[in-house]
Amino acid sequence: MKATVLNTYGPDAPFELAEMPDPVATPGHVVVKVAAVSVNTVDTMIRSMGADLPLSPALPAVLGMDFAGTVVALGDGVTDFAVGDEVYGCAGGLMDLPGSLAEYINADARLIAHKPKTLSMREAAALPLVGITAYEGLTRAGVDEGQTVLVQGGAGGVGHVAVQIARHLGATVSATGRGANQMSLIEGLGARSLDFTTQKVEDYVAEHTGGTGFDVVFDSVGGSNMTNSFNAAKLNGHVTSTVAMVEIDLTPAHFKGLSLHVVFMLIPMMHNVGRQSHGDILRTLADLADDGALKPIVYEQTFGRADVEAAYAQLTNGSAVGKVVVEL
Repeated sequence: MKATVLNTYGPDAPFELAEMPDPVATPGHVVVKVAAVSVNTVDTMIRSMGADLPLSPALPAVLGMDFAGTVVALGDGVTDFAVGDEVYGCAGGLMDLPGSLAEYINADARLIAHKPKTLSMREAAALPLVGITAYEGLTRAGVDEGQTVLVQGGAGGVGHVAVQIARHLGATVSATGRGANQMSLIEGLGARSLDFTTQKVEDYVAEHTGGTGFDVVFDSVGGSNMTNSFNAAKLNGHVTSTVAMVEIDLTPAHFKGLSLHVVFMLIPMMHNVGRQSHGDILRTLADLADDGALKPIVYEQTFGRADVEAAYAQLTNGSAVGKVVVEL
């Protein structure tokens, strides 16, 4: 099969086309003919940091975690899928799991689900990693009908999905962003837009929560912004972070009695623990998409097999609105 590989690691490491053996469906796995692959921030980190990142695969490396495609072979013990099924998932591209930037991927059947019928392959490939992350973070924080939720980074890959899921769960949602394009995107998703470059946390907390704070703050920005999330949460509220690799003073969280939830959705893939939970969430997300409650935003520019490097550059430079997807 054709595959796109890295033979070295580094910020400018070139992607190269290569021929590799076709995968064989192992027990509990299915071989999927890949139609589309989305690029995530963690993919760019693996490419850049290589061996300094414990989840990086050995060289030559086939990256790509998210994908959508069609099942072409079944391993022993697989009963939930059939040859010809259209599926999507996040099942490779790290450690010893082969990635999806290839014609075929041998994917653990627990990590995939039937593709949403209403989404194209391109759209479906954009959803797994960010969708699972958003769903896990919001449900772990107990988001429910009538609550107030603040999504930090509401126009981002994880953030724009979190906005939609929080609204589906019955919350009143506000989301931070900057600039007219991001404000418009957030409002188009049914959330109140807050420009963090012009509005202070204490001001929008006072204006939109009567000064009490939000029930749940979903922080997809992380770093020093976590302090803003602590300040925006109500007493005994919840803060969910998807980017918690930071040293930070937890004093504000202590005096508010906050619950802090750290979401790292790659854990089941890395440690082979709880993988079925990902398949279960993907089925829920597919139902939401087919019910019209969830639609990933895909960056308008199209990328093919020869454009992988350009796709990575597009995500890295921060100018893309929506998920960057490579179609194979």
